[in-house]
Amino acid sequence: MSDWHTATVTARTPSADGLTDWVLDIAGTALVGAHAHPGQYVHLRLPGQAAGMFAIASPPAPSGTRWEFLLKDEGPLPAALLHLPVGARVEVSRPEGPGFPMEKARGHDLLLFASGSGISAIRPVIASVRQERHAYGRVTLYFGARTPRSFAYAHEMEQWQAGGVRVVCTVSQPGASGWQGLTGYVQAHLGEEPLEHAVAFVCGPSDMVQDVMAQLRQRGVPQSAVFLNY
Repeated sequence: MSDWHTATVTARTPSADGLTDWVLDIAGTALVGAHAHPGQYVHLRLPGQAAGMFAIASPPAPSGTRWEFLLKDEGPLPAALLHLPVGARVEVSRPEGPGFPMEKARGHDLLLFASGSGISAIRPVIASVRQERHAYGRVTLYFGARTPRSFAYAHEMEQWQAGGVRVVCTVSQPGASGWQGLTGYVQAHLGEEPLEHAVAFVCGPSDMVQDVMAQLRQRGVPQSAVFLNY
């Protein structure tokens, strides 16, 4: 990959257990305006580290200079990125991947599935939906996390629901937390509403993605209406 640009770390804030909201300033680079579709990702790299792939967690903005990411404290590159001070420089590729096809969801019910850090690719979809809420039918986010303290962007969920996005949270390992909500995996909580004409966007570990797609097929959602961001 040869198309690298230099951006500046401007903020890092804890988002959930093991997850950090991390922000890059791309002002003055050719990356401004390059993020076109929710769900796209970039490669980041540091000297002496192999490059890694990270979803852009903020919505596309034609003149925006601030890209947000959700970093999981796992692996050498994320650990190195998380230890950078504000003001440090990072090499960033242009956005890649098709992202999620918002135009195919217009006029349909939209099902969003995210597990763990996969919410980073779904968050800009939610922002885009809220900008044109009238263009979509029912919108439901099925969001799974390992523990109750593992939900990134928990402080935003009330805003999402107020903006017309139903949020269904489920925890796979509640332990002794006192969690009173749903448990298990996201695909177990689809409910009974008809789904045949819905469109689904999915992001998470490969086994979760496959299980969600299998469950959607059983409920009459064709594979042509289920989209990943890569």
